[in-house]
Amino acid sequence: MTSPIAVDENYTGHLETGSAARRTLPGASIIKASVGPMDNNAYLVTCTNTGKTLLIDAANDAETLVALVRDHAPDVTLIVTTHQHFDHWQALAALAGETQAPTAAHALDAEPLPVTPDLILADGDTVTVGDLSFEVIHLQGHTEGSVALALNGPATGGVTQLFTGDCLFPGGVGKTWQPGDFERLLGDVSRKVFDRFDDDTVVYPGHGDDTTLGAERPHLAEWRERGW
Repeated sequence: MTSPIAVDENYTGHLETGSAARRTLPGASIIKASVGPMDNNAYLVTCTNTGKTLLIDAANDAETLVALVRDHAPDVTLIVTTHQHFDHWQALAALAGETQAPTAAHALDAEPLPVTPDLILADGDTVTVGDLSFEVIHLQGHTEGSVALALNGPATGGVTQLFTGDCLFPGGVGKTWQPGDFERLLGDVSRKVFDRFDDDTVVYPGHGDDTTLGAERPHLAEWRERGW
């Protein structure tokens, strides 16, 4: 049996590589784990009332994630992959097998995944896990089928919890490669995220530290001007 991984209850949004921490909300808990050589973030979002859990990005270190599920979130009912890049699904097959939970992704990013999604996500969909309700936000530019998930409702205490994959980080949007992709991504993030959600919205990215929309909003024009 894999050794348990310590979960720090003093949540700051920053993790050292290979560590995990838990944020406790009025009706939910969020365990953030740093996994793999690219400091990927995997998130276990658990409904306090029902114990049902959403796993966002089974990114790497399958044994670590299995141990976290076993010890802290044994009732995973859905696994969402935010986008098709390989570093976000290295542990997907193992976690899907271990939990027997259905998997979900956007149709445009589904083909490269090692597990065919049971649920195809589209912009504006609602994903329900226990009493928790997540809105699916389709953001294009980093990949064609990237999705963010916005958790709202009483469980959050009125503060949106936004899981952005690789589309939004502290200091800018995600990496793009083709001409026009940066403009598309910044446009989607501006319109579908910054124009809709409040400054206190917490951003949980696919790598590295958390941020808030309020911390990033003053820099949108700067990002547009620099072009990345």
